[in-house]
Amino acid sequence: MQFVFREFRQPGLRVLALAALAVLAVSCGREQAVNSATTPPATAPSTQQVFQVKGVVVELLPAEKSVRIRHEEIPDYMPAMTMPFDVRDTNELTGLAIGDTVVFRMTVTETDGWIDQIQKLLVPRTNALPSVPGIRFERDVEPLNIGDAMPDYRFTNQLGQPINLSQFRGQALAITYIFTRCPFPTFCPLMSNNFRQAQDALLKMPGGPTNWHLLTLTIDPEWDTPERLKNYAVGMRHDPKHWSFITGDLVDITAIAEQTGLTFARDPDGVGISHNLRTVVVDAQGRVQNIIPENKWKPEELVDEIVKAARAKP
Repeated sequence: MQFVFREFRQPGLRVLALAALAVLAVSCGREQAVNSATTPPATAPSTQQVFQVKGVVVELLPAEKSVRIRHEEIPDYMPAMTMPFDVRDTNELTGLAIGDTVVFRMTVTETDGWIDQIQKLLVPRTNALPSVPGIRFERDVEPLNIGDAMPDYRFTNQLGQPINLSQFRGQALAITYIFTRCPFPTFCPLMSNNFRQAQDALLKMPGGPTNWHLLTLTIDPEWDTPERLKNYAVGMRHDPKHWSFITGDLVDITAIAEQTGLTFARDPDGVGISHNLRTVVVDAQGRVQNIIPENKWKPEELVDEIVKAARAKP
């Protein structure tokens, strides 16, 4: 595969970082989130945190009961970022327009997060996006479609062992993306908890398939070393025979992410990462069976996909 060198700020080239801010994005993860990452929310008692936040409306999605906001830093929780927020009452969005500056209340529990009490401030509207630093190397790859063969990427698991995707031929394979410092409950923690529930359901399924494996791939390889992934995996109560946490070279992580519709970029503070969400199911023949967008799917849906994928004849 050909390598392409891309300068983020050069006109006319595809800009990875801005694309990551233009999609359904989340950026999160300060140092203090590490402890919650290694002890995932699924195992902790229910708690609720409430924050007062200020930001700028980027996109209004009333049909989805959602609004995307570029907000300021939330001390002791998340850096400044652009992300979608759920609203439980769409009347909260009445009268808002793109570019409005707003203040709102953000509530997060161990498994959920939403906003309310949205108030528009009387300041000039703005469409300015935060600057994104630097450059990144990226493979020139084509998007994967349903039925395509999954390329044979090479990664490293939480035990420091090299793995290739081709070694899972004959097994159903599910792949999702996270980074362990992400604290917002409906993004990376949700992907991990959904995988854990799917794992548990498959292990307990009477007469269920045994030829399946889950892969959780970090999009923060600089921080998420095999040792940190190992600690995270233990906290998720993973079965190492069926669930691996993997890292690798950034160029390979970027390539498989782009091929499956996952877009990510580091935020200007150098800590958080703006990203959308994707979960990929590969059948036992090594073909892409499904690419599941975002975070609305349930563990039982993934279980059904894996059972179907496991039946494909290698």
